[in-house]
Amino acid sequence: MLVSLEQIQTVTVVGAGTMGHGIAHVCAQVGARVRLYDAIAGAAAAGLAKIARNLDKGVELGKVTAEARDAALGRITAVAELAAACDATDLVIEAVPERLELKREVFGVVDRAAPAGALLATNTSSLPIADIAASVANPGRLVGMHFFNPVHVMKLVEVVRHASADAAAVALAVAYAEKLGKTPITVADSPGFASSRLGLVIGLEAMRMVEQGVASAADIDTAMKLGYGHPMGPLELTDLVGLDVRLGIAEYLTGAIGPSFTPPQVLRDKVAAGKLGKKSGEGFYRWVDGKRA
Repeated sequence: MLVSLEQIQTVTVVGAGTMGHGIAHVCAQVGARVRLYDAIAGAAAAGLAKIARNLDKGVELGKVTAEARDAALGRITAVAELAAACDATDLVIEAVPERLELKREVFGVVDRAAPAGALLATNTSSLPIADIAASVANPGRLVGMHFFNPVHVMKLVEVVRHASADAAAVALAVAYAEKLGKTPITVADSPGFASSRLGLVIGLEAMRMVEQGVASAADIDTAMKLGYGHPMGPLELTDLVGLDVRLGIAEYLTGAIGPSFTPPQVLRDKVAAGKLGKKSGEGFYRWVDGKRA
């Protein structure tokens, strides 16, 4: 039997990168003891440092008290071994790179180490949840929980149910997202789910417009912000998500859905040149100290 919402006291986050450290942040803020694991040496410590900076910023803005910041940081522990991170945990959220075999390998370890009643969730933005869930003995307890970047700011969580998912697991994921202060939506396990599929269509078309000289990246983004009320333009969002991440999703959706998701050459060229967006300092914009130059 799965844990109840009230029983989720310990959360394991696998992957301390852009999404993982943000997920650890919000779980700690609602009182969970968080174990943060990353296979890359030093990555969990770097994730903790980013959480501290984001919480410090919250204190500066008056959104978080100093006491709440210190309490949240005190609940997060970097753990060096994946199996140890999953021992006696109540919820495991995986946020490793978007490679199916890697996620299946991670959940193979998680499934053996975590209690049978723990809820398992993947933060994948596009990969089939059923294919990931097939790596565990009880696929019904694994669902998608797709968070958005930056996690501590963005309100949406996409809860993805695959054909074999237990209704109780889906309901628990929805309830925990709500506990985190998020607004969950529930979608079926289909290529790109709802958000990635819709967002990528706009992003790829914006790239094609840049490629064709229709307008500059800044003007295209301004059109979407002022003309359609988007808080961020599709090309700035691409820089934030990572051009490599968007390329991977586009290639997957091209095979799964069709040629309308074929990556534009400008995207391939930038990724090949190492221009991955904010994390590399340049994408469709230049970035200095985390801000657009």
